[in-house]
Amino acid sequence: MPVRHPGRWAGVAVIAVLVAMFVHMLVTNSAFQWSFMVDEMFRPPIIEGLRGTILLLITSMVIGIGLGIVIAIMRLSPNPVLRGVAWVYTWFFRAVPRLVLAILFGNLGILWSRLEFGLPFDRQIGALFGLHDFEARLFGFSAVDILTGFVAGMLALGLSEAAYMAEIVRAGIQSVDEGQTEAAQALGMSRAQILRRIVLPQAMRVIIPPTGNETIAMLKDTSLVAFVPVSMELFFQLKAVGSRTFQPFPMYVAATLWYLLLTSVLLVGQYYLERHYSKGFGRSTRARQRLRGLAAESGSTTSGTAQ
Repeated sequence: MPVRHPGRWAGVAVIAVLVAMFVHMLVTNSAFQWSFMVDEMFRPPIIEGLRGTILLLITSMVIGIGLGIVIAIMRLSPNPVLRGVAWVYTWFFRAVPRLVLAILFGNLGILWSRLEFGLPFDRQIGALFGLHDFEARLFGFSAVDILTGFVAGMLALGLSEAAYMAEIVRAGIQSVDEGQTEAAQALGMSRAQILRRIVLPQAMRVIIPPTGNETIAMLKDTSLVAFVPVSMELFFQLKAVGSRTFQPFPMYVAATLWYLLLTSVLLVGQYYLERHYSKGFGRSTRARQRLRGLAAESGSTTSGTAQ
């Protein structure tokens, strides 16, 4: 007799009632303004904000992943200076909230009116030799032209993400058995070759899942740059429509739907990446099972022959 589970049916009934109540609210509550929402969420300014959000996500993650790999290698370096610099970087950018960083980077123009490149401390060096008008600067840019809202938000998100990615990459590298590195060193491979060809390909199985989570978190954190402010951003545009039409709630629901759609696409990409980098994992276990099966078959055949 199969075991009965009355609690399961009670749970299904409760969930069914809750789902029915939720659907009824979506259909009957006039606050959602579905026709207005659908009409507004596909207009050109919203699509432009969507493109800006995707571009901000890609650029910030490229900065975060690239710089995170460098910082992770520095954390694992035998050089104490490199380890110390990497630790201070991760400590600072993991401690400061991203919203604070975004606003701080958006106001960096207060510190410098121009960004110039050349000999450091050129005026002070010239003053030591009596040259008060001495300048050794090759070129420069206006801080207002360079540190736009989009660039400030991208740098704030990317530099913050690099601190988290450094810890993820470091954990992935440390998950690879040290015997792999020792064997590669015995073959005469350099540290760069070992890292690129031996360690990182095996560490990707550990790195990909948390990196997918960080990418999804970054997608949601792109809405923080609306406080810089950055007008070419999805949440900023949807919020502007809600303020202009005095219908903020439908636009918040539209933002929720857009983020759900984008996150679903990222989850699909994460699934295929995980499957790609997990191809070689677990083959030894399956091979042992096959060998045991073959041994069992040969044993049964031998016993049958002997009989």
